[in-house]
Formats: sequence, structure tokens, C-alpha cells
Amino acid sequence: MEEQHHQLQLKFLGGAGTVTGSKILLKTQKHQVLIDCGLFQGLKELRQLNWKKPPLPVPELDAVILTHGHLDHCGYLPVLVKYGYDGPIYATEPTRDVTEIILRDSAKIQEKDAQEANRYGYSRHHPAKPLYNMHDVERTLPLFKVRPQEKWIELNEKIKFRFRNSGHILGSSFVELECHGQRFVFSGDLGRRQPLLMHPPALLQQTDYLVLESTYGDKLHSSTSPYTEIADIVNHTYSKGGTLVIPSFAVERAQELLLILNTLRYDKSIPAIPIYLDSPMGINVTELYLNYSDWHSLSAAECRTIMHDVHVIRDFEHSLHVLDTHGPKIVIAGSGMVTGGRVLYYLEQLLGDKKNTVLLAGFQAPGTRGNLLGSGSNDIKIHGRYYTVYAEVKQIGSLSAHADQADLLWWLSNLTKAPKRIFLNHGETQASGTLRLKISDTFGWNVTIAKMGANYDL
Repeated sequence: MEEQHHQLQLKFLGGAGTVTGSKILLKTQKHQVLIDCGLFQGLKELRQLNWKKPPLPVPELDAVILTHGHLDHCGYLPVLVKYGYDGPIYATEPTRDVTEIILRDSAKIQEKDAQEANRYGYSRHHPAKPLYNMHDVERTLPLFKVRPQEKWIELNEKIKFRFRNSGHILGSSFVELECHGQRFVFSGDLGRRQPLLMHPPALLQQTDYLVLESTYGDKLHSSTSPYTEIADIVNHTYSKGGTLVIPSFAVERAQELLLILNTLRYDKSIPAIPIYLDSPMGINVTELYLNYSDWHSLSAAECRTIMHDVHVIRDFEHSLHVLDTHGPKIVIAGSGMVTGGRVLYYLEQLLGDKKNTVLLAGFQAPGTRGNLLGSGSNDIKIHGRYYTVYAEVKQIGSLSAHADQADLLWWLSNLTKAPKRIFLNHGETQASGTLRLKISDTFGWNVTIAKMGANYDL
């Protein structure tokens, strides 16, 4: 029994002490399974980790299991493949499709950024190269093995797992895994108790070991309706005669924004202001919502509402003409943390005028342009140049797809007995520290804040 006790080990290779780069390695004496394979974003010292040799023996990896398709959970997969991984990548069907869209976009942006860095000479590397390219993505996609939620999947004679709905984005799941008689749960990103578009998270009733995200472990989301908050910001910008630009995540956030804005227009809570969706990825993900009606809570009519009377911009050449149209307008463009994508073009044009508004409608990781804008920075660096911020910057938390502290405690309260140990990951130091104390005080459970690179014997 003692030998069995020591053959299990968890190692956090990302998403520990930070909200990005999620990678958790489960090791036994014979097998190694990676839960999530995310890209580091934000602070330079984190981004540089993407360029280092993978922190695990890639040839010994049996499988990768993805909780969902956000870049900070799937964006490192092509790097793993570049280093020789050719095993299975398990995911739900919508997660596979979302990941394909995300990875193609990521490779495209990296290739474009490298080209521009070489053209304008603002990279220290000569020549600048992408972390991975479209060819690497094409080699990654055939490795996916699609599996349904709630059905147990045997990896080998000692390990089986299943996906369960996490209520975060389309296809998102937490992972229940049984290994040598011990049950593990990896929350991935957990959604809210009452998501706007998703079904609520499935209830967790028992586990021996829990790895729990803590993004908002120290916060409670605004109780103000996002409809009210967004209507106020739109009407304020309209009264100034300006443009409202919303940096947006392509998955879920863009769809939420379109549903809210079109509902507000229909109710006449805001004027019939033109809406532009300048996010090829957002357009593709919106089409997935129509294909996967069982995976979200929207009716067919609400799905149609999302794209009603929206100007869809697929080509960058068309982006160049959006701002030529006179009068107030709303532009939704990627990326959500202003780390790249089409939104940079709009900010270059719009930041210098106080009649315009930038609305940050999601979590902004430290070190990202979105975080700098939300923190009141006077100027923002884009494509090697600094732009002074005269436009108003607004930030709302009511649209967050992450559980807040109360949601996390509610989810934990469904456990019928205490886990042997809870590991908190995917959170900044204050968030995870606050949540650790709250769980300890509320339930009296054993809680550890995961450290990057640390091995935990179980």
C-alpha cells in the first residue's frame, strides 16, 4: 500500500502562481498524462518560457487531456508536437473545433508578427521567427481524439477519465480521473453558477485530490446586470459622437456581447448604432454555436439574434474602411487582452481622441496591453510605437466566464466528504492566497497553493 501511495505525483508546469500557461503533469511509475497544454501570455518573463525546451520528457508522455480551447490551455500543443509528441489529445468535440480555430489564429498572428518585426526592425532577434507556424498546427490537429462528456474513457489498465461540463465556454469540461484507486479532479476553468450562454457546471460530489482554478478567488463579480452596464457605456459614447471599441475573446465573449447589444437595440435601450464584428475567429466560433445547440443554453431564436444586422469583417482590407464611416459605431475585435489581432489597428486610430471609448470586458492578465489600459497607463506600445491614451477606458466584470469566490465555494459545498488535498492553480498570488484561507476557514480542508515546477508526491 505504501508503494502505491508514493507512485503518484503531480507537477505544475504552468498556470501556477499565474493565470496563464496551464499544464499539469500526472505521473505514475509507468505513465505520464498532461492535463492542458497552454501558452504563457502577458509578462515578458512568462512569455519567454514558451521558447524554452518543454519542461517534461515529451517521448514518455502517454496522453494530453484538454479541458477547453482557450489559448492559455491549448496554445502550446504545436510546440509539444514540434518536440516529437505524436500521442492522443483527448477533448470534447466542440473543444476540438474551438482549439482548431484558436491554434490557426495563433499561428497566423505569430507569423504576421515575425514578418512585421523583421520589416520594421523592432525585434532583438534577427531574423524574428514565430514560436510555431501553420504547418505545426496542421501536424497537431490529426492527433485529436474526440470523446463525449460523462462517459468513462480507459487510457490503460490503471487510468481512466471522463469529461464533465464546467460551464465556462463551448465544450469546456472539468476532468475526473481515476488512477491506482485514487480519484483526481482537474477543474480547468470553472464557469459561474448561472452562465449567460452555457449550462451551469456539473456538480462535483467526491474526489481524493482536486486541482481548482482560483482566477477570481479573492473577488465577487458585480451584481449589476451586464445589460445595464453596457447600455450606459454605449449611450455615453454615442452622446460624445465617438466609437466604442471592445477588445474581445473570440470564444463566448464575442457571442455574449453580440447577444446583449442586439437585445439592447431591439429594446431601444440603446440607439440603432452600427455594430462591426472584426474577428474572423469570432465569426467562426459563432457558427459553432449554431452547430452545437446541445452545448449551450441559447434558443435558436437567440442564436439568430447574435448575428442580426451585424457588419461582419472577414478581411483586414475591410477593416481599413470601418472607421471611414461617419458617426458613432461599435467595433468588437480580437484579442480580448489586447495582446495582438485586429483590435491593435483600431486602437492605433482611436486612442488619441477623447470622444472614443475602450471597453475591457474580461480578465486582463498582468503584463498585457489590456491590463495596462485598465490600470490607467498614459501610453501604450503597439507595433514598436507608443500611442498616448486620450480615449476613455471602461472595464466591467459582470461578463466574466470564470467562477468568482462565491461560485467556487458553492461548487465545493456539493462535495460529500473532504478531499485529501486541494491544489489551487490558475490564479495570481493574492487571489489564490485569499481563496486558500476562505476554503480552510469554511470547510477546514487541506489546501495547497501550487508552485510552478514543484513535484507533489501523493
